[in-house]
Amino acid sequence: MDVTWLGHGCFRLRGRGAAVVTDPYPPAIGLKLQRLEANLVTVSHEHENHNYTQVVRDAYEIRGPGEYEVAGVSVIGVPSYHDAEKGARHGRNTIYLIEIDDVRVCHLGDLGSALDDAEAEATSAPDVLLVPVGGRTVINAAQAAQVVRQLEPRFVVPMHYAIPGLKLELDPLDRFLKEMAVTAAEPQPKLSVQASSGEYDTKVIVLEPRVEPKS
Repeated sequence: MDVTWLGHGCFRLRGRGAAVVTDPYPPAIGLKLQRLEANLVTVSHEHENHNYTQVVRDAYEIRGPGEYEVAGVSVIGVPSYHDAEKGARHGRNTIYLIEIDDVRVCHLGDLGSALDDAEAEATSAPDVLLVPVGGRTVINAAQAAQVVRQLEPRFVVPMHYAIPGLKLELDPLDRFLKEMAVTAAEPQPKLSVQASSGEYDTKVIVLEPRVEPKS
């Protein structure tokens, strides 16, 4: 199963027989998504920078907590909050556990606080954790590192941080890498993951944003 980062909170997860797109965004943020094809698209919350589903052609839309199965892909939506005040400032957020080809991907959406015990138990030990690290309206680098320690994934892919062309004010990636004691991680075009076969040490994988700044 291949994980490709399309900038901000948007990823394409492609398995042998199905593809998923997460949190597509509009060109107003300074980046432009090309037309995407997928079997389903997940929306972590109804803010305009995360629910631009019209860019994904003919996809089944998942927009909140629950259990779903589409085209052989299993999705569990876990309710959480977009801030540390139980949603009082920015509302609710849905964490998605997406299973493709026996690989479990956890997309934290715009998580705004540390996970409580129930949330952590529901999402623990994923193969891939997609974690926001840019602070401001989501968890910051230190909080993101704490969530990584809570969930103990095989691979951690940071998202939702400052990149060229993005008009949103977010912290840079290096703060998270410092928290994780990772030195100069070389960005990769994609992450290819197979089903787990035993014990592992968590690895941080930095992906190149596969998107062009909007002209």
